[in-house]
Amino acid sequence: MGAHPVYAEAARKLGRLLAQATLRLVYGGGNIGLMGILADAVMENGGEVTGVIPAFLLDKEVGHRGITDLEVVESMHQRKRRMADLSEAFVALPGGWGTLEELSEILTWRQLGLISHPVVLLNTNRFFDPLLDQMRLMVKEGFLEAGNLNFLHVEKTPETIISLLITQKA
Repeated sequence: MGAHPVYAEAARKLGRLLAQATLRLVYGGGNIGLMGILADAVMENGGEVTGVIPAFLLDKEVGHRGITDLEVVESMHQRKRRMADLSEAFVALPGGWGTLEELSEILTWRQLGLISHPVVLLNTNRFFDPLLDQMRLMVKEGFLEAGNLNFLHVEKTPETIISLLITQKA
């Protein structure tokens, strides 16, 4: 859940706001970490949650049994594809390797034109600032076109993310 309570607070607030805006959460189906907090907050506030989890993670008892729908798939690749198929936007909260990997893949899909939905970072406590610096370095050093940075929306609060998602949906 991170070293500071601010991360869990932001996840909880985003979940509450998603439910209030009647925006369905699609996520990896776990009951731990910030994503578990987010899913719980959506459910506690009357929202709907679809989780997509590979069987091997479900077997390790990290699958969230208290959400609207839990789809079990065979692999991590199927999980990402299914989540993308069900989603209208992608929001990354602070996290570890899995967050970084999924964010990189979805940005690559956006760059290749495989998806056109918004990709958003919840930059709580300036968590993603070093990653954003790395992305700017990628542009400076000629490994990434500057326009590709426009695929990424960086927001500091759950409220601004909800406003963006509602605007994009309209």
